[in-house]
Amino acid sequence: MFSLLANVAPLLAAGADVTTIMGHTIPGWAKGNIFLELFFKGGVVMYPIVAVIIIAVALILERTVWWMISGVRRSPGKLDKVYAALEQGNVAASVNLARNSGDPLIRTIWHGLNHVHASVEGALQVASGVELQRAGRFMWAMDTVITLAPLLGLLGTVTGIMTAFNAVNEGGLTPAAVSGGIGEALIATAFGLGIAIGTLIFFNYFNAKLVKLQFELETTCNNVLIMMNALRNKNTNLDVVDDARQQPQQFASSN
Repeated sequence: MFSLLANVAPLLAAGADVTTIMGHTIPGWAKGNIFLELFFKGGVVMYPIVAVIIIAVALILERTVWWMISGVRRSPGKLDKVYAALEQGNVAASVNLARNSGDPLIRTIWHGLNHVHASVEGALQVASGVELQRAGRFMWAMDTVITLAPLLGLLGTVTGIMTAFNAVNEGGLTPAAVSGGIGEALIATAFGLGIAIGTLIFFNYFNAKLVKLQFELETTCNNVLIMMNALRNKNTNLDVVDDARQQPQQFASSN
């Protein structure tokens, strides 16, 4: 596999002005671009490292956009109205207010109130679990990137040192050949650590938002359960929920 990757750089440089620096072939179109020059100087391990960089950037952008959209869809005012209606015993109004909401907290309440005759607590747990699964999507992939990137950098260190020793065995202590292998090792290591550090920062940021959402969902579920128990103690007729499912969204206009 590495022998195949080693042949890719010369193919990329075919038909172009080629320069050899520290034993590494750099095409003319890459000259002047520090990142491209480092890429070619980093050896064959830079190819999987670049793939990991692309994956990391894609994951970070996807999660950033998702959390931004989720933040826009939050509706604390509507959540207060749902609580107020439920506290007053108007379960039908709460169901209609919570219907088709983009707020994960309100969606969880809606699922719970639609199972008042079965298990409200079970429905709330299932709904909150679905919301947490959506919020935590691709976190495992970011964790994999954080672990994989330094290992690839370490692999680049090994291959760079091997290149330096091979140069010593073949041509003696030639400074250019030895420094080329050492430079390859350092470049791959730096890129691997850089990817891991950058991804770790965003991973911890998204994980903190996930923990906060989990707390909010738990708080919301507990609030609903407390209110439902209070309504049952007051012998409130919960059959109105069945009627609310058939009613038009007459309460939705009060968003």
